[in-house]
Amino acid sequence: MTISVGDKLPEVTLVKVTADGPEKVSSADYFAGKKVALFSVPGAFTPTCSAKHLPGYVDKAAELKARGVDEIACTAVNDPFVMGAWSKASGSADVTMLADGNGDFAEAVGLTMDGSGFGLGKRGQRYSMVVDDGVVTQLNVEAPGDFSVSSAEHMLGKL
Repeated sequence: MTISVGDKLPEVTLVKVTADGPEKVSSADYFAGKKVALFSVPGAFTPTCSAKHLPGYVDKAAELKARGVDEIACTAVNDPFVMGAWSKASGSADVTMLADGNGDFAEAVGLTMDGSGFGLGKRGQRYSMVVDDGVVTQLNVEAPGDFSVSSAEHMLGKL
């Protein structure tokens, strides 16, 4: 079942990329008590993700925070070392990287995709959501191959 607006995020362990290395964090703890702009990409270093999706959130970070967002986070079915390298390569200090290496979070929210045709295997879909104290208040899921409703610009228009 796909998560919906008004639903509480399921309890899953993610790996937060930090300056000191990977840090396991429960979704319940990470999203508690704050408003988070979360976006999911099919993969770090992939074309649309690197050229448009992540850069949009990096560029719009101050505007998102001015509209009440406490933290901006990116998740992908990648390991924390790849997510850390992508963060360094993209200059994304304003975006917290949450690695979902086994796809547990993507599976728990019901937003997986099959990227086998591109050699990617099972991945998280491209989407964005606003999570306020663990509850989804905005959800924007892309149609396969699209990039519009999960963008930082679209989210800003909805806040």
